[in-house]
Amino acid sequence: MKAKKPILYVGGGVIFSSASQELLELAEMTQIPVDMTLMGLGAFPGEHPLSMGMLGMHGTYQANMAMHYSDLVIAVGARFDDRVTGKVSEFCPYAKVIHIDIDPTSIRKNIHVDIPIVGDCRTVLRELNQILRATVNGEQKDLRKPWWDQIRDWQQAHPLTYHQEDDGPIKPQQVVKRLYELTKDRDPIVSTDVGQHQMWAAQYFKLAKPNRWLTSGGLGTMGFGFPAAMGAQAAFRDRLVLCIAGDGSIQMNMQEMATAVVNKLPVKIIILNNGFHGMVRQWQDLFYEGRYASSDLGTTPDFVKLADAYGAVGLRVKKVGDLDAVLKEALATDKPVIVDVPTYPYENCYPMIPAGGCNHEMIMEDPPELKKKQSGATKVTPEDKDTVLTA
Repeated sequence: MKAKKPILYVGGGVIFSSASQELLELAEMTQIPVDMTLMGLGAFPGEHPLSMGMLGMHGTYQANMAMHYSDLVIAVGARFDDRVTGKVSEFCPYAKVIHIDIDPTSIRKNIHVDIPIVGDCRTVLRELNQILRATVNGEQKDLRKPWWDQIRDWQQAHPLTYHQEDDGPIKPQQVVKRLYELTKDRDPIVSTDVGQHQMWAAQYFKLAKPNRWLTSGGLGTMGFGFPAAMGAQAAFRDRLVLCIAGDGSIQMNMQEMATAVVNKLPVKIIILNNGFHGMVRQWQDLFYEGRYASSDLGTTPDFVKLADAYGAVGLRVKKVGDLDAVLKEALATDKPVIVDVPTYPYENCYPMIPAGGCNHEMIMEDPPELKKKQSGATKVTPEDKDTVLTA
């Protein structure tokens, strides 16, 4: 009640305990902004005015800044993992911490907690909301107006951004953004593999409800996305299920396409095909002077022919102007579909907190020396040896 800069930091525990409605009630009643972990996406509506989006290593600028400068962190079903905390010794230096979790061993494991609450998230939030309904009044909203003014300034200063030229190579963010805009009214289930595409999906696919997001989180499991999507499709035969994958990850379990075809599981796989293990390449460019080791895939299968070979449907986007039409064709197909989208190979995922950095120390764009290097870089895409993407 006294906090001037509070933040709700919510994780996968909110989803496991089916506490999303209680969380929404708490946030709206108190007007406290909401940060979500990768595993907490969908616990709070992504387009809600109180949503800051994902926080952490590739979280939004406003989410990380709000976390760092808060005076009260209310952690609900989250575990303070290293992707969220960054440099532990400088994590949330101005904040008191309330931690709600069903697992007592998770509390004070990584971060000092001022008020530990051991319990199921849904039960605890219900009790908390009952208490607040009896005491909350308009003074809290007025008290926090400067906090919201600061958050809006952060949002305007550094929104999620990328530059897509009409006649240039396809940016992966554009693919995820258009996929989201074309499917959000259908309430899709979305799975991902691991890497840059996973982070872009987390940033640009703003899930409205819980239990629509399937990703392997801290396990970092390449090859997870496609089988997870098939499981979801088997459970919900009439739902739209999307798998956002990379050209590296999808090859870990590509053979499962046979299972999808035999069992008539019409999963839509969208491959952001950049010819690299993208996140590894990004780190090697940023921190290892561009010395690539096992990150350049060299050659990958023709995914369209591979889909055809399995009896599925294979589609390819050849230019950005065709993106919507190909995605719509895939969404209208009643079979498993692979959409191969050759994307700009040297696009990096920002914001980014470097390893060992603090939440407010984000890299927002490529450094000048990397921009110079990439300005003349070319890479032949594996799907078509006659096509060259030029930065």
